[in-house]
Amino acid sequence: MRVPLVDLTAQNAEIGDDIRRTLDDIFANAAFIGGPAVSAFEEEYADLVGAAYCVGVGNGTDALELAFRAVGVTRDGEVLVPVNTFIATAEAVSRIGARPVFVDVDPQHLLMDPDAVAAALTPRTQAIAPVHLFGQVAPVGTILSIAGRAGVPVVEDAAQAQGAESADGRAGSLAAVSATSFYPGKNLGAAGDAGAVTTDDPGIARTVRVISSHGSEQKYLHERIGLNSRLDAVQAAVLRVKLRLLPEWNERRRAAAARYTELLRSVAGVVTPFSAPGNADVWHLYVIQVEERDRVLAELHDAGVGAGVHYPTPLHLTEAYASDGLGAGAFPVAEAAADRILSLPIYPHITAEQQEYVVEKLMGALR
Repeated sequence: MRVPLVDLTAQNAEIGDDIRRTLDDIFANAAFIGGPAVSAFEEEYADLVGAAYCVGVGNGTDALELAFRAVGVTRDGEVLVPVNTFIATAEAVSRIGARPVFVDVDPQHLLMDPDAVAAALTPRTQAIAPVHLFGQVAPVGTILSIAGRAGVPVVEDAAQAQGAESADGRAGSLAAVSATSFYPGKNLGAAGDAGAVTTDDPGIARTVRVISSHGSEQKYLHERIGLNSRLDAVQAAVLRVKLRLLPEWNERRRAAAARYTELLRSVAGVVTPFSAPGNADVWHLYVIQVEERDRVLAELHDAGVGAGVHYPTPLHLTEAYASDGLGAGAFPVAEAAADRILSLPIYPHITAEQQEYVVEKLMGALR
């Protein structure tokens, strides 16, 4: 048996006919940039998130940069970023000319640690960027309290959490503004790159829309230097089809995560993930922790199990941010986890038989 880390072919088989019909409409009308498909998706995704506005953009990294710009992040400012995340969170800050200031994560969920946030705040802090990593909602409520006392806006990175909820509300509507990615492997994935910014603030929504369209709200009237980052109609059409199935697909992910947790309950040497109280997480990834991770990973691959590592190197130890001068030991929780984390295959169409095979091979590798 072979079990991929993500199986997009099974997903596409379920919706292929609907996708083809909606793409036929797009090509028949030749409305490739903007148009009714994009507007409809923006409205539907805003409704799912529980936000007043959604602005579709070209990809998730652009969404983050636009969100940071919209809340006032400027060159030479600072943004607090968890050190355990994909580089895009920090990269979006760096592209503005601001400085990502890394903070450690909590040992239970590997999400941004509010205590580390409070300790890292300075007068130069212009935003805080909690990441809903692995589909688990970060402690945004606590972070918002810290940010509010400091007068600093919070920007959610919700790229792995479409449809996730916490006691404070839905991911993507918890802070001043949120950015998400529709990279194909996400819970809600496009047929290429795509992203979006969601907010309840009409001023932020307008700013994002203007910057993302060459600094222009009206053709040839340019208010500012912008960039070209627009959600195209083909991607919007694909996303609309998938959006209708997202709640069901997320429930399947939750069931798969619960099945893994039960199968691994008595397996020595495995630390399983769990949701924070009040969370309805969506398990974009199911990340366990084991000793001798690299050996275990290699054995799983030999057995046909497409496990992965998200992410093998905390951002301060990447070459891209070596100039910050933060060596090993700066963020002990994230660094310790980086040697142990292992992502098991999870997706809406994974079967119980496949999961049992994954656990069987994992147990064999651990022995």
